[in-house]
Amino acid sequence: MGAWLVRGVWTGLLHGAVQAGVVAVAVRSPEAAGSVRVIAFGLVVVVGVLWGALDAWRRFDGRGMCWFFASLVAGPLAGVVGVVGTGMLVDQTGTESLWPALTGGAAFTALVVLASAAVGMGLGNLLPQPEESR
Repeated sequence: MGAWLVRGVWTGLLHGAVQAGVVAVAVRSPEAAGSVRVIAFGLVVVVGVLWGALDAWRRFDGRGMCWFFASLVAGPLAGVVGVVGTGMLVDQTGTESLWPALTGGAAFTALVVLASAAVGMGLGNLLPQPEESR
């Protein structure tokens, strides 16, 4: 399995699950929705930054294109997981919510995945590199 597919699937599942969780919290506890949304967004950004930094620190070859393709996988997958999760946890969300999730929502998720991984790769390049195995 390609490294980009692993990164794309896991980040897509994380973003979709977080999206459904935020909607579930917002419905059940509207007063906590604002802070939960910020914390959830921070969580998904931190995961991308850490994973990107780890790739740069380990000198993973082709990490830029790997994260580009991973973001293209993560966006639509997060949209589908978010709609399914919202339908199961919150209300009777149906297929009418799928098109907006696969267009605007997927584009935003892909941008968040790619930007956070790029910041992480930049930070990972600043870290002292591990010594080569001998």
